Amino acid sequence: MTATATQPESVGEGEPAQPRFPNGFVWGAATAAYQIEGAAREDGRGPSIWDTFSRTPGKVYAGHTGDVACDHYHRYADDVAMMADLGLASYRFSVAWARIQQEGTGPVNPRGLDFYDRLVDELCGHGIDPVVTLYHWDLPQTLEDRGGWTNRETAEAFAVYARAVYGRLGDRVRIWTTLNEPWCSAYLGYSSGRHAPGRQDPAAAFAAVHHLMLAHGLGARALREAGAHAVGITLNPTAVFPSDPDRAEDVAAAHLVDGLANRIFLDPLLRGAYPADVLEHVARFSDRSWLRPGDEELINQPVDLLGINYYAPTYVSGRPDAPGRPGEYPGSEGIEFRAPTGAVTDMGWPIEPAGLTRLLERIGRDHPGVPLMITENGAAFPDRPGRDADRVTDSDRISYLDGHLRACHDAITRGVDLRGYFVWSLMDNFEWAEGYRKRFGIVHVDYASQKRVLKDSALWYREVIRRNGIPAPGRGQE
Repeated sequence: MTATATQPESVGEGEPAQPRFPNGFVWGAATAAYQIEGAAREDGRGPSIWDTFSRTPGKVYAGHTGDVACDHYHRYADDVAMMADLGLASYRFSVAWARIQQEGTGPVNPRGLDFYDRLVDELCGHGIDPVVTLYHWDLPQTLEDRGGWTNRETAEAFAVYARAVYGRLGDRVRIWTTLNEPWCSAYLGYSSGRHAPGRQDPAAAFAAVHHLMLAHGLGARALREAGAHAVGITLNPTAVFPSDPDRAEDVAAAHLVDGLANRIFLDPLLRGAYPADVLEHVARFSDRSWLRPGDEELINQPVDLLGINYYAPTYVSGRPDAPGRPGEYPGSEGIEFRAPTGAVTDMGWPIEPAGLTRLLERIGRDHPGVPLMITENGAAFPDRPGRDADRVTDSDRISYLDGHLRACHDAITRGVDLRGYFVWSLMDNFEWAEGYRKRFGIVHVDYASQKRVLKDSALWYREVIRRNGIPAPGRGQE
């Protein structure tokens, strides 16, 4: 059944009308294992590609690593109590594959599973629904040494790993997502080199795209055969627009970028076949020998929930002399990616909530019947404690979240089946190649002391959850 948001209504005498969300709408927060756990060498955890990459000179800001991060591995009980204080209904976290199997294959490490067992018990004990992501970019290094996501065996190993994690946690975890943002894993990891493993080979990137999607299919099938209640995947689609919709060259550029960013993932996942124009483009770089008969059918497993991570739209023009972004979008030479023209986050990403509404409408229209969930949305801003060390004022983040929640509400009122929203991120953390200099959290973390402080945005989000709707301006920050 499609969720229906209520129309704006008064929240108090003299206050402006504010949107409310459907009954049962899920409010949560999200994190990722390598970004918060720390304990990089404890209890049998093996090295991941991010352990290696962060130790490679020049790859991560100031040589930062995730060795300690937010020390969540040891502080999880306090962190869960903090989640309960915020009123979270759900918590999305990832499992570190290298904690479960040091080399990505072979014996299962019971001590690694023990940690997630304790975490899930703690969440359930506080009435918080755990949502597990099985892969959030931290591939065991041994698998990368064998080819990583360019190797079909990695996809096959993923299914074995998925079944092992389900075997320990499946009695308490209802919602399982296989992969987080395969676009980033494939293009940033194997083409641009900006993320681990740091390779720069477009042919490898397209092989990685396919094997990641195959891993989803094999993993989803394994989970469902083991008895999983709900299985999905999280993508980071971008709303791609031609800078001038009346200019044919801009429309063609938008179609190509949309193919590389969105349709190469959505179409095999939900339609059972890669788009013909995308495969033709891929042939410029690869013989596509990795695509075997029956693979697209394997990828096209039933999806109970499609996670959407959204941060910003993309505007493009067709310009023969434009350099494109061949690392992120192989073969995009001749395409100009428009620079932001308005407000941006600390990452330099444009702030355009309306792009989220249009993206959700597009996915709902193109793939009807697939329930959607915002599994990440948030922004980095350079906030820090003021004179009062126990307060962090982050009005820019509140404004960002307010606008994007209104965009979600707009999409629901237009018929999109959107079931919930997970803010990124619960707390400040290791922001990949940016190290610790970018802060996305609604909870401030002092990395030296590991002290957590609820930012004003966390107090505001707590009020959102309490009301199941957006507070009037100025409310929820007391």
